[in-house]
Amino acid sequence: MASPRVSLAVDDVGLLASFAAIRAELHIAGTFDDATQNEADVVARRGPAVPVTSTVRAVTDRRDIPFVTIDPEGSRDLDQAYAAQRSARGFRVWYAIADVAAFVAPDSVLDHTARDRGATMFAPDERAPLHPLVINEGAASLLPGVDRQAVLWTFDTDDHGTVLEAHAERAMVQSRRQLSYPEAQGLIDGDTADESLALLARIGPARIELERARGAVSLNIPSQNVVRAGGHYALEFEQSLPIEKWNAQISLMTGMAAAQIMIAAGIGLLRTMPAPRRADIDKLRHSAAALGIEWPIAMSYPDRIRTLDPNAPRAAAFMTHAARLLRGAGYLVFRGTPPPDHEHGAIAAPYAHATAPLRRTADRFVNEIVLSHCAGLAVPEWTLSTLDELPRDMSRAQQRQHALDRAVFDLLEAITLEPSIGTTFEAGVTDVVDGVARVQLCKAAVVADVPVVPTDRIQPGDTIRLRLIEADPVHRSVRFALAQAN
Repeated sequence: MASPRVSLAVDDVGLLASFAAIRAELHIAGTFDDATQNEADVVARRGPAVPVTSTVRAVTDRRDIPFVTIDPEGSRDLDQAYAAQRSARGFRVWYAIADVAAFVAPDSVLDHTARDRGATMFAPDERAPLHPLVINEGAASLLPGVDRQAVLWTFDTDDHGTVLEAHAERAMVQSRRQLSYPEAQGLIDGDTADESLALLARIGPARIELERARGAVSLNIPSQNVVRAGGHYALEFEQSLPIEKWNAQISLMTGMAAAQIMIAAGIGLLRTMPAPRRADIDKLRHSAAALGIEWPIAMSYPDRIRTLDPNAPRAAAFMTHAARLLRGAGYLVFRGTPPPDHEHGAIAAPYAHATAPLRRTADRFVNEIVLSHCAGLAVPEWTLSTLDELPRDMSRAQQRQHALDRAVFDLLEAITLEPSIGTTFEAGVTDVVDGVARVQLCKAAVVADVPVVPTDRIQPGDTIRLRLIEADPVHRSVRFALAQAN
């Protein structure tokens, strides 16, 4: 449900300096103070140690499970490892999650730093990690060929992917291989994948069908690369592979199971999101029209999103715009029965962040609650005492990432449009409020505000012509003016 990530396919000193300036402006640090780094070095050398305050201290040996990790190429902070086999009832799926609590002790310097940061911050050129790299990309990462302590999820499902049982425990695991998305897809397509990986091509689509039946909104937004085209910069969408959706379904299944376990326990931290408003969906229909995307009146919002090809440039641009409807996400702490508005509107079910503890602080605490409940033990006090502060911590991180994303996209829009100053563009009007028309360019994932007056008679849904007046990379600003209304 996140915004598309932008990466660099060019090596440009000026761009790198601009990204660094944005991070400095937003006070996003890639390094750590001496106290945090020194503590990380010590615990990384020591290895995993279940916190003395944890109620779940037993660690089973499950190094027999043939785990693999599947991530974007070049990833080193590996949160999850997957394995599966056929079972009498359908499928057994194992999902190992990095046990960050084995390295970040409650009330430690690392703990306070992680809570202050909230999450890893992603920029096109680099990331500002949640923990020092010696933990995030070293001791806690599920790297191949080494023993790692993990939160091990075991799912039993039927042939349709419906979860029949879910259980979590601490375990020692070992990933057999680190795969990129293209590598994993190639093994499956070439019939050279082992049984475990091959089953992902059965389980993933089955879970997608369950998602469709729930009425969930699945936005498979492709990443974008900054490239050079004709001597100028351009943004190009990367090709999206089926395995990316299949792999995401295992993570979603885990988050949904974590939510149900915490609801049963009567305490937890849920990820929530209101369902899109009708007025916002109407505006999105105008964006679809602007991009030449058919959207029959009888087709629902989730079905229109689900049936788009993310590798088609216009569809990718539309999905980028559609992601803006999925707003208002937050974290809900509950004790006892959760309130009526506890679901995640896009997932159409209760949901929790549990599968990325190397990148999000909240996941470490959710995992501890789940582990305790699955073991029939009380939730540790260090988790309870911090729970109420986590929505604030995570909200701050979310706001920083949104500000970073916005600044990056504003910069890239200005850079890529700068050679086109004076050019006329077609755009679709998605909304008109207080003399300002919100428009979507018909051939790019660019949204802009254009001043209008009543005599222009511009309405949502209209197609208009705009002239690019300004594209200023220094101030990260783009300005259009009406050229001619159709």
